[in-house]
Amino acid sequence: MKIVALERSCVGMDIDFDFTEFGEMIVYPNTTSPEDTKERAAEADIIIANKVPLNAETLKDAANLKLICETATGFDNIDLEYCKSRGIQVRNVKGYSTTMVAQHTFALALTLAHHMPYYDNFVKSGAYSAQDKFSYFDNTFRELEGQTWGIVGMGNIGKRVASIATAFGCRVIFYSPTGKSTVTEYERVDFDTLLKESDILSLHCPLSDLTRHIINADAFKKMKNSAILVNVARGAVIDQAALADALDNGEILAAGLDVLEGEPMKVDNPLARIKDSNKLIITPHIAWCAVETRTRLLDDVKENIRTFLKGVDRNVVNK
Repeated sequence: MKIVALERSCVGMDIDFDFTEFGEMIVYPNTTSPEDTKERAAEADIIIANKVPLNAETLKDAANLKLICETATGFDNIDLEYCKSRGIQVRNVKGYSTTMVAQHTFALALTLAHHMPYYDNFVKSGAYSAQDKFSYFDNTFRELEGQTWGIVGMGNIGKRVASIATAFGCRVIFYSPTGKSTVTEYERVDFDTLLKESDILSLHCPLSDLTRHIINADAFKKMKNSAILVNVARGAVIDQAALADALDNGEILAAGLDVLEGEPMKVDNPLARIKDSNKLIITPHIAWCAVETRTRLLDDVKENIRTFLKGVDRNVVNK
């Protein structure tokens, strides 16, 4: 077997990336052009990839290709129907990042809810040393207990966030974009109710026609002006121009984002004009990036290859 890794750097250079138990490895730090993808894929029996487009154009010369392993849950970079027509199996990984994404959700929410950037700057600016009181809390904040935590998308991550929010004493409500959720342990509401009642609203839904720009200018007008929005789902779930306007106009209090529509962030992104970290915190798509999470991810990719070679179905997304 010849295993070609097209985007080694996507999972970090600090963790083990050894698949030689399955065959010869050819590793590329990154692959950015269709021409390079086509050339590098041509020699592969197995491809390990993340974001690089894999389709009829880039795979047409890959005569020996049998398996594509996605180092992610999402697989919208792969033409599944084309691969199926060629007998190329596509496997993803599931559930590896639930713990870390939920943790990052609360890191963003609590940083904003407690006004951490504001108070950190107050101390470091010298203003705290210049006053005669032992404490300072003019920028008021609230306990989470008793607040309403709203969730869009009650999958594995949404349920983990809901359980943590419940432990903080929050009332949890959720909206199911597909209407097919079977979750009964939390209160399901319609979208307008979710917007109107949420003190903190976190997004954990896949990107689809149902969810693209679901948080838009109309949605912001229905939210509390004290609300905090957290997005660790996909960037395009939010209309970014509408979010920038909502923050400027005080329609919501603050937003914490780990994902953007267009990554890395474009210089002309409308959110780039908001420099106040008390209103907006953006992290560079790192909610999945703990060492343990990435190690678990690659262990799952290995298991996908191991079971494929044994003829066992596992995480196949193009049956």
